[in-house]
Amino acid sequence: MNDKNVAFIGTGVMGSSIVKHLLREGFEVSLFTRTKEKALPLLELGAKWANTVSEAIQDTSIVFTMVGYPIDVEEIYFGKDGIFDNGLQGQFLIDMTTSSPLLAKRIAEKAMDKRMYALDAPVSGGDIGARNGTLSIMCGGIEETFTKLLPILSLFGEQIIYQGEAGAGQHTKMCNQIAIATNMIGVCEAIVYAERAGLNPDVVLQSITTGAAGSWSLSNLAPRITNHDFEPGFYIKHFLKDMDIALEESIAMGLSLPGLELARSMYEELIHKGYADKGTQALYIKYS
Repeated sequence: MNDKNVAFIGTGVMGSSIVKHLLREGFEVSLFTRTKEKALPLLELGAKWANTVSEAIQDTSIVFTMVGYPIDVEEIYFGKDGIFDNGLQGQFLIDMTTSSPLLAKRIAEKAMDKRMYALDAPVSGGDIGARNGTLSIMCGGIEETFTKLLPILSLFGEQIIYQGEAGAGQHTKMCNQIAIATNMIGVCEAIVYAERAGLNPDVVLQSITTGAAGSWSLSNLAPRITNHDFEPGFYIKHFLKDMDIALEESIAMGLSLPGLELARSMYEELIHKGYADKGTQALYIKYS
């Protein structure tokens, strides 16, 4: 795509790094996020500030959204100041929020009515993947739309896969979060076991990260645990939201997921203890 004018709504832990990739590639990026102070580093790099969503999306060909919760997505797309009431025919809409598959379908249907093009494209890889441009991007929507947007997604993504019709990207992200939820329990329990056995956990990790137990969480988050670094690559409060969506969808399918239910209850307890803004690896605190 030739048009270099894009809008980016929401610049959190991952969104900020994605915007940096776009700026480095010469894109003109118009930003809107709730707290302008958080966007200041990006403005210093050349991004332009917009006071509202409607202002941000003017004269842009592509609109990225990456916010916290489905209710935020709903407001950004369907609200009075939102994309559908203020956007332009022919705009491409990429929602990278981990959100509801049903909401993704609603956005796609409304976009079609407005002669716009929507893609649900949640990501995995955390702050590290966003910073390194190696995110996994799971896409749902019209395949032709995916194909047209693939070059820009490739600027910050490495594994970019079309999963199917609208909502398929979000369903795939639920699979991702379900796998992470129970895996994180195993990661934390392995480290606690190593400590109680009198082993050096960092040395233990050298052995088990390359064996059958290997996983992204074990390689990237377990070292943070051993350093007692619980700062977020991905917030616990957002992970709980994701687990709630996955459980809601599984109930609708008549599916029981006891491992996910256990992980959810453990993270909910951490939130009650004040750890909502810590990273998912802070599950270790329950064992310490």
